[in-house]
Amino acid sequence: MVQLQPRLLNVRKFIDYYGDNPQYELIDGELIDLEPTGIHEQVAAFIGRKLNVAIDQQNVPFLIPHRCLVKLLATETAFRPDVIVLDQTQLAQEPLWQQEPTICRGASIKLIVEVVSSNWQNDYARKTEDYALFGVPEYWIVDYLGLGGRDYIGTPKQPTLTICELEGDRYQKRLVRGDELVRSNSFPALSLTAAQIFAAGQ
Repeated sequence: MVQLQPRLLNVRKFIDYYGDNPQYELIDGELIDLEPTGIHEQVAAFIGRKLNVAIDQQNVPFLIPHRCLVKLLATETAFRPDVIVLDQTQLAQEPLWQQEPTICRGASIKLIVEVVSSNWQNDYARKTEDYALFGVPEYWIVDYLGLGGRDYIGTPKQPTLTICELEGDRYQKRLVRGDELVRSNSFPALSLTAAQIFAAGQ
């Protein structure tokens, strides 16, 4: 029996065929099903709402697009973050932005949020490394079900928000749980606890 290798896509074909489909992203040419659930979307929507309020309160030129891809340079990879905060002043430098909601420069990004689902390894390992190398200054991993491996969230496993802040080309990580406040460099006035975020998934 001959086992067929999956057909790989380049980023251009992925954008053409799946750019408007929120269920998929591309990693090294492989189509990845994000397996979103309704509860997953509730958590992402709650975070987006809170961050939009913070944007208004801080009166900063940030925006949260409804659909956006992050195209990594020199790889056939296009991530689809659950929430992405963009610096509107940088978008004129984006080569694809006028035609499609695709970001090619880390300088355009203020914050990325990934809500963990069954493919948690990508959020904790692959995306952490790639977002750091891309220059994303702040990255949140929202594990509202406590699915991540023990090396990432400890024992006993429990709902955990990992806040990654860029230092050089690596992230310094802080674990936030329960009634601890979410401290964000991008949103210093944010008044939000980990428990409030996790409650959005109940």
